[in-house]
Amino acid sequence: MSSDFEGYEQDFAVLTAEITSKISRVPRLPPDEKKQMVANVEKQLEEARELLEQMDLEVREIPPQSRGMYSNRMRSYKQEMGKLETDFKRSRIAYSDEVRNELLGDAGNSSENQRAHLLDNTERLERSSRSLEAGYQIAVETEQIGQEMLENLSHDREKIQRARERLRETDANLGKSSRILTGMLRRVS
Repeated sequence: MSSDFEGYEQDFAVLTAEITSKISRVPRLPPDEKKQMVANVEKQLEEARELLEQMDLEVREIPPQSRGMYSNRMRSYKQEMGKLETDFKRSRIAYSDEVRNELLGDAGNSSENQRAHLLDNTERLERSSRSLEAGYQIAVETEQIGQEMLENLSHDREKIQRARERLRETDANLGKSSRILTGMLRRVS
């Protein structure tokens, strides 16, 4: 199990290194290549998110006594992923400002204020997304716990039904025994 996790870690490290390299190259590329690079980075970011999900699933299957170390690693990877996404958004904003300036011939005087405002809004959206994701995780875990409880209750119900059936059989056997003993007592008297 931990070997799967370590394999995912290696894949994640390689992928994040590629993404970081590409993000740093985006502002310096010609417009046609920028579009292609942005699409490529978006695809790789999605792959990195999927890897994180796989790693998270692996951590959940690790025994609780050794899960702490892996959980700390996951937090670190999630922070790294958040930083990559923020850097990518900043490079895209710079890219979109460049395209706008090229089209409009704007010197970009007010773009700094707009960029700061966009970054603030982006960060707010990210915080909201993280909060929603955390709520979703809690809902999933609650659902799993509820499902386990229902399974336990089902097993308990089956045990109770079997015990009730044994009690009925025992009661029937006691009734037969009582009739036999009564018949024997009548013969003896």
